Amino acid sequence: MKILAIETSCDETSVAVVENGCKIHSLVINSQIDIHKAFGGVVPEIAARSHIEVMIPVVKQALDEASLGWSNIDSIAVTQGPGLSGSLLIGALTARTLAWSMNKPLYPVHHILGHVYANWITEGPAYPSPYPKSVPKFPVLALIVSGGHTQLMLGLSHTDWSVIGRTSDDAVGEAFDKVAKVLGLPYPGGISISKLARSGDSSRYQLPTPKVAEKYGFSFSGLKTALLRTVQKECGKSHDFPSFELAPLLPEAQKADFSASFEKTAINYLVSKTKLAFDEFQPKTFI
Repeated sequence: MKILAIETSCDETSVAVVENGCKIHSLVINSQIDIHKAFGGVVPEIAARSHIEVMIPVVKQALDEASLGWSNIDSIAVTQGPGLSGSLLIGALTARTLAWSMNKPLYPVHHILGHVYANWITEGPAYPSPYPKSVPKFPVLALIVSGGHTQLMLGLSHTDWSVIGRTSDDAVGEAFDKVAKVLGLPYPGGISISKLARSGDSSRYQLPTPKVAEKYGFSFSGLKTALLRTVQKECGKSHDFPSFELAPLLPEAQKADFSASFEKTAINYLVSKTKLAFDEFQPKTFI
C-alpha cells in the first residue's frame, strides 16, 4: 500500500510517499525557519499562511520525486494533532480535498505517534544517519523530545500505547528556545545552544536538577528560571532586571559556558528519567 502523507503540525510543510509503513519513496520538506527567525520563534498565523502558499507545490513535488501518479496512491494520511491549530487546519483541508477529489481513503495520524513510528522506517532516500536494519520489537519504551512535547510512552503492541510520563510545564524544546533568548542566541534555540555549547565548560555552572512528584514526569520551568537567575547574578543585576537586556552584558565565552551547563543538565535529566522507566518496564526496544 502506498500512502501520501501530509504533516503540517507546526512550521514545516512536509509531504511523503510511503509504502507499507516502512519504505519512503519521496520526502519533501519546506522549512519556515528563515521566516520565523526575525520574530525569535514561530508565529502561528504566519506559519499557517506559509503552509497555504506551498502546500500544493510540495504535494506535487513529492509525487514527482516518487515517479508516481494519483493512480498509484492507495490512500492519504494527515497529522490530526496535537499542534498549531491554524497549521493543522491547512494540512487537514488539503488532505480532505485530495481524498474526496481523488476518491482515496483518508486516515488521521496522531502527531506524537508519528514521531514514534518513524522508527519503523527501514528503507528510503539516503540520509546522514542509516536506517535501522529491523523494526522495533514490543514492548517499546519511547522518549519523545520535541519543541512542544516531552514525554515517555510505553507500547505493548501497535494498538496498546500509554503515556507514562510527561512535562508538567514547558517542553524541553521550549526551554531551550527561552534560554537561547536570554543568552541572545538566534532561533531555533536548540541548535544555537548546542553549537555554542561545544566550546563551553559544562561544569562551570551547577544548575539544579528539576524535581516533580510524578515518577516519570518532567518539568523544565524551574531549570529555565535557575539559569536566568544565575545569569542575572553573574551580570550583577537584580531579579527584576529585564531578561532581554542581559545578553549584551555577557562575553561569548560565558555564553558558551551557560549553554554547555544548561544542555548538560537538561540532557542528564532526560536520561535519568528514561533509565528509571527502562529499569522498571524492561522493554525490548528503546526509541
